[in-house]
This record gives sequence, C-alpha cells and structure tokens, in this order.
Amino acid sequence: MSVNDFAGEHALVTGGAGFLGAHLVRELLARGSKVTVWDNLHTGREKNLAAIRTKISFSEKDIRTVEAKSVAEKFSVIFNLACPASPPHYQKDPVYTWETSVLGIRNMLQLAELQGARLLHASTSEIYGDPHVHPQGESYWGNVNTVGVRSCYDEGKRAAETLCADYTRFKGVDARLFRIFNTYGEFMHPDDGRVISNFCVAAAKGTPVPIYGDGSQTRSFCYASDLIAGILALARLPRERYDGPINLGNPGEFTIRELVTVLERITGKKLSTQNHPLPLDDPKMRRPIIERAERILGWQPKVQLEEGLRRTYDYFAAEIGSLA
Repeated sequence: MSVNDFAGEHALVTGGAGFLGAHLVRELLARGSKVTVWDNLHTGREKNLAAIRTKISFSEKDIRTVEAKSVAEKFSVIFNLACPASPPHYQKDPVYTWETSVLGIRNMLQLAELQGARLLHASTSEIYGDPHVHPQGESYWGNVNTVGVRSCYDEGKRAAETLCADYTRFKGVDARLFRIFNTYGEFMHPDDGRVISNFCVAAAKGTPVPIYGDGSQTRSFCYASDLIAGILALARLPRERYDGPINLGNPGEFTIRELVTVLERITGKKLSTQNHPLPLDDPKMRRPIIERAERILGWQPKVQLEEGLRRTYDYFAAEIGSLA
C-alpha cells in the first residue's frame, strides 16, 4: 500500500476514541483520509485523540440512536468499532452492549446502504466462544452460551455478523467482517480488565499480577499496528475478492503464565502473582488460523510479543506515573 492509498476517502470511525479506534484514526490520517469520529465516550476517552483533535471531525454520538437519513455528511467508508470490548466493561451494562452490537450495526448498515459506502465491521474471536476446535478457523461455528454473563457481547457480535451478511445478500451493501483476536497496545484503558492491561498496570504499580484460574489457559496476542494494517488491507480489497469473515490476529500462542515470564524480562524484575477464580465461560484456548488473511489480504503480523509488550508497558508506566 502507498502512504496515500486513502487519499480522497472520507472515513467514518465509530468508537474512534477507543483503544483500537485511536490507532485506526491516526493511520487513516497518515494515509490521506478525511476522518470523522463518532463516539459516545461510554468507554472511549477523548484524551486518546487529543494530539490529533484538530485534524479530525468529532461528534459525541451513540450509534444505537443514529438515523441514517438524518446524517448530513457523506462517507465513502465506514469502520464500525463502537462497542465495549473488555469483559468488565461489556458486562457492566449487558443490555447496552447488546444494543450497541445489534441496533448499532443495523443503523450503520442503513447508512452504508443509503450512501453507497463500504462498511468494515469489527467482529471478534468471542464469536467462537469456549471452542471445541483449536485453533479456530473462519469455518468453525463456535461454542457459545446464549444465556451466560458473556452472552451480551458474544451473541451480540454473532447477530451483528448475521445482519452484515443479510444486508450484503439481500440489499447489496458492501459489508466486510473481520474477527479480532486478542489485541493490545497503547491507548488501552488502564481499567479495562483485559489480561495485558491488567499485567502491565500491576507491574508498573508494583502490585501482584492477577492470574485468573491456574494460568494454563492460552491466548494469542496481536499488537495494534499489525491489526490496523490488516483492517486497512481488507478495506482496500476489491469487492469481488471478499467472500466472508476474516480472522485477524497473531497465531503465536502463549499461556497466561508464559505472559508473566515475558513481562518479567521486559521489566527486569520478579513479579509476584495473585490467583483469582476463573470467570464464567472464559475461553480456555484461543489461537487464530490466519490462512485466509494471508491468502486474500497478503497480511501477516510482524510485531513479536516481547517487542509489542515492551511498548505497551512503557505506555502504561508513563500513564500511571502521570497520575501519581
């Protein structure tokens, strides 16, 4: 891709004040796009966009209530990232989470249909649930509890995929799905409850690192810049070459205990740990098969865990230091 491959595009990024949104907005600007951000700041933070605030248009909007016909701006591409993504945040108000996933994507699909925009929707590896198949490829339909504490997010995202597919089949909307596996990096919320933010914050504060369960469960960690590169490759893909959801993640697989060891190398100190009960329906294994992304997008993650974790730890250490 050229550095100006989004020149002339007007991109809408919903959830653009969130962790991944802040990275995506910066990269779109770097590639020449005009960018509008909608975020109701439910979990997004204005400070994530402070350094680029004068370069974007920002509106405090809730996509659950946006009416497509009332939108005056014209967009060529819509990136729908709006939804709480960490378990503590999406479980805090599960009805809100489900509504954002389902009503929100319906409204964005209507906007895309009305304006002839292509739509990129952020789905999730959580649609695979606590998988019986490992690693997870796009053809796996998942193992999801429909009435559990995580269902608002898992089932909301599954329903959103259905809506995207139906708007494509029956209404001709160019809607593309990418399934995000555990991603980390700068602009994560210190209290978002995800494993890397939990670990980095604890290490920076000198408090015990929280381990849920026995630490044998596995995750695959993708650095934010790699994920954004994959999303933008999908956005530039000729429409006729898109044929269904695409996993985006790093296939390197680590146990939670191994993550502690990597963080110890980065910080240069022995970290104490504290065990907690494993949350309900927490997946025991998570690793993407990314053959489709490699074949269709020519995409592979480049940043290794130790390098990305070092950058992320430094970010949290600086943020926590500024609050001291």
